[in-house]
Amino acid sequence: QVQLVESGGGLVQPGGSLRLSCAASGSIFSIISMGWYRQAPGKGRELVAAIITTGSTNYADSVKGRFTISRDNAKNTVYLQMNSLQPEDTAVYYCFTNIHLRGRYWGQGTQVTVSS
Repeated sequence: QVQLVESGGGLVQPGGSLRLSCAASGSIFSIISMGWYRQAPGKGRELVAAIITTGSTNYADSVKGRFTISRDNAKNTVYLQMNSLQPEDTAVYYCFTNIHLRGRYWGQGTQVTVSS
């Protein structure tokens, strides 16, 4: 089994920052990639950012220049630094990992609310 434990969500004012963390544990051999999706109320789940083992990254256009994804391979942990947050960033953020020959696993989700 694979467990993903997220932390770092919360309430922040527009223009503020938050840092999300996601630690993977269990049978996590050959992680291919890790990253974050988000789902706002009444909307579908969308990819926010992802990072593969080589360090290559991918971002949604809506967060480019504001969010930064990084990874500590030794700790099997992925981070999402979110700056200049806006109300439209309000969503539940889900961590995921893709493991070779085993598929995708999800975290439980963490709420991010941007409001004054």
